[in-house]
Amino acid sequence: MSDKTQVRNRRREPLTDAQLLMTISIGIFVAMYALAMIFMGGGFLKAQQIFDILNDNSYLIIIACALTIVMIGGGINISVGGVISLTCMACAIFLNAHLGGLSIALSLLLALGIGLAFGVGMGFLVSYLEIQPFIVSLAGMFLARGLTTILSVNPVKVAHEGFLELVKAKIKISWLGYVAQNGNLIPAKIEIGAVVAVCVVILMYILLRYVKLGRNIYALGGNNQSALMLGINVKRSRFMSYVISGLLSGLAGFVFLMHKPAGNASVAMRSEMDAIAASIIGGTLLTGGVGNVIGTFFGVMILATIQKIIALSPLNASWWQDMASGAMLGFFIILQSVVLANRAKKAQK
Repeated sequence: MSDKTQVRNRRREPLTDAQLLMTISIGIFVAMYALAMIFMGGGFLKAQQIFDILNDNSYLIIIACALTIVMIGGGINISVGGVISLTCMACAIFLNAHLGGLSIALSLLLALGIGLAFGVGMGFLVSYLEIQPFIVSLAGMFLARGLTTILSVNPVKVAHEGFLELVKAKIKISWLGYVAQNGNLIPAKIEIGAVVAVCVVILMYILLRYVKLGRNIYALGGNNQSALMLGINVKRSRFMSYVISGLLSGLAGFVFLMHKPAGNASVAMRSEMDAIAASIIGGTLLTGGVGNVIGTFFGVMILATIQKIIALSPLNASWWQDMASGAMLGFFIILQSVVLANRAKKAQK
């Protein structure tokens, strides 16, 4: 077979389920944002609007990636919001107590350590003791929220000058800026946390696509018994998915603190539900085996854009945002069912 024939055959290969659902999510986001630019104008015509969405939702992007990895493996982890809350409170208290030059790096290690501890604990209970992941992660959520309250009932604002300088630091992109009415060029600004979130998406994409562990996670989510027959260490692979999820949750807590430098018992409340919704909208199936962190990224962007559109419209009450997000989630669930059912029928033919 010639090289040209092989290239032609590759082009004819149909998209996988994950690629198809991801493509639909990207298309809906592009269409939604384009309509907002046409009918609402204003900030949507400026690149800064995209950066503002990234800045405000960088922590959500990270925990949505954490949920995607676990869900692809057929599990669930609803403790991520509690871990973020605990991480913010612990790091805020630590930074206020240690004003040295290394305290920022040590607080990051503290955040990752908290996330790792929860990931290892829940991963062990789910993988090796075979306890239902929903129950385990629910207990983890309650534990994290309870520990946050034990550390401090009242909000704790970060007073560390070095960390506050890091919070204020932004990457300026002049060529994506806009000219103000007074004639001055206002450059586009993106926070360090948003850059970290994008890097996490890229790294998790590489992990799932090109690393053996990522392929194993897809396999055990698709069919547990088949994965065992292929010689995959199912318990270890599932355990590692929870470890990665825990680490990302700790990192998300630190990123959240960089965006809003204060610890609070109510931090990231309900964020685990938003992360699950974003993952599903991005094309991840709750049954496992199908998902893509690129799609998850656009799932977060879709939810954030919906909230931004409603906030700028006359229907700016919070319940309208919840209703719109719920309607979008329901639409994607139905869309997933229809698309996958049609593909299954075509495969049988």
